[in-house]
Amino acid sequence: MTDPTGGPPEPARTATPPDRRPGGRTARVRAQVLEAVRAELGEHGYEGLTIEGVAARAGVHRTTVYRRWEDVGGLLADVLDAAGEDDWEPADTGSLRGDLTALNDEIQESLVVRPSIPQALMAASFRSARAADAQQRLWEDRYARCEIIVERAVKRGELPSHTDARRLLIASTAPLYHQLVLLRTAPDPQMSARAATTTTLAAAAGAFDRAAPV
Repeated sequence: MTDPTGGPPEPARTATPPDRRPGGRTARVRAQVLEAVRAELGEHGYEGLTIEGVAARAGVHRTTVYRRWEDVGGLLADVLDAAGEDDWEPADTGSLRGDLTALNDEIQESLVVRPSIPQALMAASFRSARAADAQQRLWEDRYARCEIIVERAVKRGELPSHTDARRLLIASTAPLYHQLVLLRTAPDPQMSARAATTTTLAAAAGAFDRAAPV
């Protein structure tokens, strides 16, 4: 599932230090460092992730990294928070099954690429409390954005208005994580559509009714 919108107005330029203005040196350094974290994590995993390695790959002094991020947990948390600063939204294919299939295709693509940064971040979140908190924020945001899939299906008359969007989304996407992350099975080109079809049929039968027992 590949955040937040809005925020306080940008302060007057005269009140903003040069290093802090959008697109300035601070933003460039952050982008370089976070890209280095992703690369190091993908190549070496959590165990091989170090401030020194990230600084060297990013081309910045390690004191810069220590000063802003403090430790590896801070780096991981910022990588996850940065993932929520995009304008991603799920595709609108015109049907619930199509929308869920498209979403699952995106998830599968991100999980099977080597190295898989999402998988590496998931593993790292079990070792860092700061990363775990950031990962939870990201997942909450992604699920919130994907609720529009259910909202559109309700408007099209495919689903009743009392459908529980979160439960439906989890049911559709869970098979991919179970197969690719837990069981580490080979990618199946039909898995996205099968999971979407099963969920769509279950939803139409009322399986995700908010009043239904869970």
